[in-house]
Amino acid sequence: MDLRKLKTLIDLVSESNIAELEITENEGKVRIVKSGGAMSAAPVMTYQAAPVAAAPAAPVAAAPVEAAAPEAPAGYVVKSPMVGTFYSSSTPGGKPLAEVGSTIKEGDAVCIIEAMKIMNEIEADVAGTVSRVLVENGQAVEFGQPLFIIE
Repeated sequence: MDLRKLKTLIDLVSESNIAELEITENEGKVRIVKSGGAMSAAPVMTYQAAPVAAAPAAPVAAAPVEAAAPEAPAGYVVKSPMVGTFYSSSTPGGKPLAEVGSTIKEGDAVCIIEAMKIMNEIEADVAGTVSRVLVENGQAVEFGQPLFIIE
């Protein structure tokens, strides 16, 4: 979806009595929800991309036996659902929502990703203990980038 069109939709929801708006197009689905909090009426956006067909693989030369593939991390990997800026706490200088050794439950907020001036809480899909934090506070993250390892 075009960013100008998305910004226009967000502005319309913010300025209207509409509490929620969902639009489905060829390239994906956008859902904008206006917060009911007393402090602000900042919309929250989720974007679910449409499936993309895999490109045919190019022939690859055989790799030497000594070159081992990087070891996959043990545990569940929490990945970024969007492109944006990673924040470990809900307020600047505040206590991180999830840090190494934190015990979390399914649905607990583990971080915030700012995208287009909107703060999006990212929730844990599983319960467990955070064994690794893979990004730094304030770091730009990509869609699908690993953020945490939960065991």
